[in-house]
Amino acid sequence: MNILFLTTHLNAGGITSYLFTLTKGLISSGHHVYLVSSGGNQEKDFLSLGAKSLRLNIKIKSELDLRLYLPVHFLKKYMKECHIDVIHAQTRVTQVMGNILRKCTGVPYVATCHGFFKPRFFRKIFPCWGDRTIAISSAVKEHLEKDFGILPSYIDLVESGIDLQKFQSIDSTKREERRLSLGIKNECVVGIIARLSDVKGQDILIQAFQLILKEHPYTKLLLVGEGKLMLDLKQIVKDLNIEKDVIFTPVVKEIKDYLDCIDIFVMPSRNEGLGLSIMEAQACGLPVVASRVGGIPALIEEGKTGFLVEPEDVQGLAGAIIDLIRNPQKAKNVGLCASRFAKTHYAAEKMTEKTVEVYQKVLRND
Repeated sequence: MNILFLTTHLNAGGITSYLFTLTKGLISSGHHVYLVSSGGNQEKDFLSLGAKSLRLNIKIKSELDLRLYLPVHFLKKYMKECHIDVIHAQTRVTQVMGNILRKCTGVPYVATCHGFFKPRFFRKIFPCWGDRTIAISSAVKEHLEKDFGILPSYIDLVESGIDLQKFQSIDSTKREERRLSLGIKNECVVGIIARLSDVKGQDILIQAFQLILKEHPYTKLLLVGEGKLMLDLKQIVKDLNIEKDVIFTPVVKEIKDYLDCIDIFVMPSRNEGLGLSIMEAQACGLPVVASRVGGIPALIEEGKTGFLVEPEDVQGLAGAIIDLIRNPQKAKNVGLCASRFAKTHYAAEKMTEKTVEVYQKVLRND
């Protein structure tokens, strides 16, 4: 099968991680993957798997942007040359592109919904969800049904998977090396790996961390990520006078290197389709504290594979983290239980198999 992936970019992030894992699984199963994007810092990783990549200027956010429509004629020819069997779009603007290409070529089109969309005017009159739509969690599936009126029979629940071989237990040697490179010695490290945006809630974590420091001064906060809120978050840290205890660092290719540094992983999101970084942290055996929003509760059994707090609850977030700092054996036990859960439920092979089943459905026109 020849699959055409459409996405706006291949920079580090949740959608790129999803695509990389799926691409690896598809190619290892004998399928061929073609990527259309604006490129990015992880493009070479896809090429190393054997995927083909075509760069277009489509790193855009509006479905009204002409750059979305100008390459359509060229893409029709490209798809014919590559004998594309299925189109699979990942972002809102590329879902519009996928819908147009389906109408122009007759090639079946699948869309993946990675999170929650506001039901804006253009999304309602031009939904562009595809012949079938993949929801990455039951919460996202419910969102598609409730807010966009998609019939349940046209939605396939395919929960994201991760490369369990990549995210195994903490490497103690790399842990010490990475911690020293960040200026961390024997402190307990509370950390998050996510883009710096309002939806991820780093501002909530920073406020909670100020409370944590009052009881546990030998603690560091590690914020791994890049984004438009970088300056705002640094200003909050400065205003709270905790600059020496908070470390900002950009995302690098190997997320595992930073997971090796962390003792307690936190995801205080205001909304979350599923929570890929939570899954990766759990697979590494880290205790996780996260918001009770979106698809996150499906990943965490309270007190066994992690801890849930209400969104925006600074006091509750701080309290859950403090409890783990005070009780390291409890933190260790929860991390081990989370790791076992991840090995049972997060296998990338399962995601690949279910996605191929979706492709087969649209090819059969089921």
